[in-house]
Amino acid sequence: MSSPLSIIFMGTPEFAQNILKNLVKSEDKVIAVVSPPDRPKGRGQKLEPSPVKTFALEHKLLVLQPEKVREPEFIKKVWDLSPDLIVVSAFGQILPKELLTIPKLGAINVHASLLPKYRGASPIQCAILNGDSQTGITIMQMVEKMDAGAILLQKAIPIEPFDTAGSLSQKLSELGGELLIEAIKLLKAGKIEPKPQDESQASFAPLLKKDDGKIDWQKSAEQIWRQIRAFNPWPGAFIGEGKSQIKIWEAEPGQAQAEPGQILEAHRRWIEVACGKGSLRIKELQPVGKKRMSAEAFLAGHKIKIGDKFF
Repeated sequence: MSSPLSIIFMGTPEFAQNILKNLVKSEDKVIAVVSPPDRPKGRGQKLEPSPVKTFALEHKLLVLQPEKVREPEFIKKVWDLSPDLIVVSAFGQILPKELLTIPKLGAINVHASLLPKYRGASPIQCAILNGDSQTGITIMQMVEKMDAGAILLQKAIPIEPFDTAGSLSQKLSELGGELLIEAIKLLKAGKIEPKPQDESQASFAPLLKKDDGKIDWQKSAEQIWRQIRAFNPWPGAFIGEGKSQIKIWEAEPGQAQAEPGQILEAHRRWIEVACGKGSLRIKELQPVGKKRMSAEAFLAGHKIKIGDKFF
């Protein structure tokens, strides 16, 4: 099949938007984009479209927004569109068999991990949390089980010491867009051999909750440092509760030892706090209702004593 394919794309966040950008620039034709219904956001709870929907509208693409992709009405719409291929990235729903069997070439997924490792919603965060030295992109066939289909293409990249979920997501979305186009070309040429995943090696990356960002000073400095990077930009790693909550955006591990949570140093470069093992040097933080600020700026507005507990 050498002529342009008609493709339906399904995705939600900025990661998926970057994948869609590559697809739109390719020789194939995106005939529809599927994204969740607009959701209320912010203090005003104003309805906001997903990044994928926003991009699709800017490029005058047909947008479909089913609450559930299992809805018979939605399945009929896809059937009527008669796509050659469905491409999915960070969509958040498992496609039923009735959808998977419509396209001539089936459905493929762009997933931000080296499957079968980290199936699920938070593969990027889990890779950082666990201190992995590398991660990558997997292009796989879709089945009715989450992220369990046969692998078409896979490519790894290193995780740099100061990568955050945000910076790593950007790198992976760029890689994912390139790898997707390569996979589609090979699919069209019939030159790709799907490789089944090793189920015994499967691990899972659960959906994140805001409370996952809460820092426990009993943990090691290395663990907390990974947590800060893994939860940047969302939900953010934090200490304190309610109006006294403070998010920590940038830090580095140190070697000092003392009672966990105790303030060891406080100067313009950082605030150093003891952890279960080692210490954490906090460089950038954000009290509730304020902008991000340096340790120096924070100390200018807050009285902190060496030896006190840091929340």
